This record gives sequence, structure tokens and C-alpha cells, in this order.
Amino acid sequence: MSSLEIQALLITFREVLEALLIVGIITTYLKRIKRPEFTKYVWLGVGLAVLASFGAALLFQVVFTGFAAMGSEMYLKISIMLISSVLLTQMVFWMAKHSRNMKGEMESKLDGFLTTGNVVGMVIHSFLVVLREGIETVFFFAAITGGNIEKAITGWGAISGVLIAVTISYFFFKGTMRVPLKTFFKVTGAFIVIVAAGLLVQGISMMQDLKIIGSVMPHAYNLTAFLPEHPIDYAHYIRDNGVAPLMSGEIGIFFKALFGYSSMPSIEEVVAYIGYFVVIYLLVKHNGKEKVQKPTSQKTSTANAYQKNSAGVSTINT
Repeated sequence: MSSLEIQALLITFREVLEALLIVGIITTYLKRIKRPEFTKYVWLGVGLAVLASFGAALLFQVVFTGFAAMGSEMYLKISIMLISSVLLTQMVFWMAKHSRNMKGEMESKLDGFLTTGNVVGMVIHSFLVVLREGIETVFFFAAITGGNIEKAITGWGAISGVLIAVTISYFFFKGTMRVPLKTFFKVTGAFIVIVAAGLLVQGISMMQDLKIIGSVMPHAYNLTAFLPEHPIDYAHYIRDNGVAPLMSGEIGIFFKALFGYSSMPSIEEVVAYIGYFVVIYLLVKHNGKEKVQKPTSQKTSTANAYQKNSAGVSTINT
């Protein structure tokens, strides 16, 4: 499996599982309060969102092709990489913040729809929940493929990610599997943060290649003898030095696509990569302090409310 397919697997697995968990919470709640007649409206919203996501992918491909025809696709690729890096990071922090109370918040919204008989609201709510994940998937696929979304959608990675997510969701809501959501989002979030850092430095590297920005030190260090970032660099090293690098350029291109590895990065890439993780560390530390400083009474009140809303669905362990 190539690095692209691994990235696609990770993205579809996380996005589809996230969507299915939320939809599962909604349908389980409707079943528990004996209002299963509303379930069909939830799935109607889900189906419309899936169609809308495919439509967004098609529209994105048309726009990208238009940029390519004008010879401006590189600028679009750079924009996609930088924006995706920000979106991926934001997504990780958003889920870390909301995963604890996601179930209670979802049930409160459903109570509002059921009380007023707002069927349209329920369809729109389900539609927006799934569409958000669909649009994120389209954007991330565009980032990892350089705009060729079809390549990611039709690969085994994306399909495998969907199948794994569907399987886990099935056993999760059947009650035969306990998934600690907090741990799940932490593990996948850490991996996604590394991918986001890679997209950031790849965007900077492309801007330097196009001379959009300069560099005070084009090569901060040179690891080509250890791990060239591309098979061509591997061949050139053998030609110039008469010996082969320690590791193959195929491995280098794998790490480059997955984590933004570069055997000869500029000083700006190095600073951006390290700086990104410093900022992430500071944000995590800041969020941790905010939780500690919450008044005990507020915590108790929230916990009681959540416990009240959670009664009856013991398989969801946050």
C-alpha cells in the first residue's frame, strides 16, 4: 500500500467513523425514547449529505482542472496544502474539546426537534453533521493528491478506511465493542497533527521552489546519504559518490508524502516544522490549564446533566 493510500485510509477512517458515531448516537437515542419513526428522516439527511459531498468533490475537480488549464494549478496546490494544514489542526482540537459532551449536546438538539415536531430541522441537522465530514474529506484528499481527488477516492486506502469505520461502528452500536472515544481521538489526532505539519512544510517548500518566498539557508542539513527523499536523488547520489545511500529513495518518497520529510530542507522548513509542534504543545498546555481552572461546582453540574442525558446507552464510553 502506497503512502497516498495510507493517508487516504486514515482520513476516510477517521471522517467516516466520526460521522457514523454521531449518526449512531442520534438513531440510538430515537430508539431509546421510542420515537423510531423519526429515524428515516435522519438517514434521509445522511443520504443527501453523501450526495452533496460527491457533488463538492466533482465541483472541486472541475475548478482544479480550470486552474491547470490556466497554468496556475501550483498556486492552488499550495493554497490547499496550507489551508488543509490549518483545517486538520483545527479539527483535532475541536474534537478533543467536544468529544466529551458530544452525546449530551446531540440529544439536547434532538429533544428540541421532537418537542416542536420539526422534521425538517432533523433532516437538516443530520445533513449538516455528515456534510461537514464529507467536505473535510474532499479538502484533505485534494491536499494529499495535489488536486486529483479521483485518485484518492478510487484507491484501496479510501475504501479500506470506510469499511473499517463501518465495521467498528456496527459492533460499537450493537454493544459488542467498547471504544473509549477520548483515547481514539487522542491517538488519531496525534497522527493527523504530524500529517498537518508535513503539509505545512511541503507548502513552504513549493513556495520556495516557485521563488514566491526566499531562503536565508536553502539547505539546513543534508541527509541524502542516509535517506534520499526521492528515487532520483538516490540515483544521483550513486552517480556522484559511487556508493548507494543507506536507505532507498522509495522509502524517502513514502515519508515525504506521509510526513513531509525532506533530506535537504531549508532553514525556513525546519523552523516551521519545529515551530508548528511548539505551538501545538502550547495550545494543549493552555487547554489543560483551562480545564483545571473550571469551578468545581460547574464541573459537577455539567457532569450531572451529562449523566442524566446519557442514561440507557452504556456502550458509549467517553
